Amino acid sequence: MSFAVIKTGGKQYKVKAGEILKIEKLDSLKPNSKIEFKEVLAYGDNKTAELGNPKVNGAKVEADLIKNGKNRTVLIFKKRRRKNSRRKNGHRQEFSLIRISKIFAKDGKVLSEAPKVSSPLKKKEVKTK
Repeated sequence: MSFAVIKTGGKQYKVKAGEILKIEKLDSLKPNSKIEFKEVLAYGDNKTAELGNPKVNGAKVEADLIKNGKNRTVLIFKKRRRKNSRRKNGHRQEFSLIRISKIFAKDGKVLSEAPKVSSPLKKKEVKTK
């Protein structure tokens, strides 16, 4: 099974084809749009690996944007004792949910590809006699 290490949103992720990731929000993108990550730090499989210095030129990872959303609220509560001073604040971090579809090597060859996702099947009524 081949993998790639990509960098996005100031973080590094080890990804495989078909994997679903929650990353920092990617602005100005609509759901079901294609994303290309050109900042690939390493890629390989069980036998060999290619490391970049700092990145592998020509390698890329393609992904599909599933949705943009917000995480649960994180409460920030600050209190100074004996001063009757307190402050309550909340924060909801935005994220993008992506699905890795293809991993390309530096020569443009496809290392791994995720199977196509079909829409849920509709149930058909079967008439019996």
